[in-house]
Amino acid sequence: MSDKLAGQFFDAAIGLLQRVRDEEAEGIRAAGVLLADTVAAGGNLFAFGAGHSSLAAQDVVYRAGGLALMNLLAVPGVVGVDVMPATLGSALERVDGLASAVLDSSPVRAGDALVIISLSGRNALPVEMAMNARALGVKVIGVTSVAYATQTRSRHVSGTYLKDHCDIVLDSKIAVGDAELSMETIPAPFAPASTVVTSALLQAVMATAAGALADRGVEPPLLRSGNVDGGHEWNGRIFEDYRDRIFYRR
Repeated sequence: MSDKLAGQFFDAAIGLLQRVRDEEAEGIRAAGVLLADTVAAGGNLFAFGAGHSSLAAQDVVYRAGGLALMNLLAVPGVVGVDVMPATLGSALERVDGLASAVLDSSPVRAGDALVIISLSGRNALPVEMAMNARALGVKVIGVTSVAYATQTRSRHVSGTYLKDHCDIVLDSKIAVGDAELSMETIPAPFAPASTVVTSALLQAVMATAAGALADRGVEPPLLRSGNVDGGHEWNGRIFEDYRDRIFYRR
């Protein structure tokens, strides 16, 4: 049985990717167009995620083949699992008021777009981040598993979830618990697929945004790999042209 687990995980991940491709196509297109609209109008782009959800956010920031204007909205202590102890990051996600403090000290402003990634969408931090961002006049794209809203209880005082405070919601289709495999001899389910699926979903959005800009005759501000000849020179031009809208170089 154990020698088949790798294939079963790949099958599960591929199945989820196919579902997202087919069932979220309209939302992906709308999200890509929203980002293109923001870029064309002079707005800034940001991505936020806490814990492992931050991995998908980081994957679209300063990325070869990606939009140079996508900035990471970082919250100290919840960017990945680098904080010690790692459980502190999970605790910070449940702290009321943290999102407001982060937004108040960030460059995010009206007319910008913010992608918020939260698998469960139930914790205070992503919910308040979405609520407060929209109150500032920021467009919010939420990437979450909608299933959590029907199978778990919100941890925000409002009783709402991330999906309730977004202009566009993209459903990752990940099952509650984020584990695709199980065995009778293993007491807990295992093999999470949320990072694979969420990262692919966001890259599909970025590709759509680049195409939408090109369709308007606007060169998408894309980065090239620094490991190909001419890559550094290309990126240097992009950084200079958009220096006022790229915050990760400051």
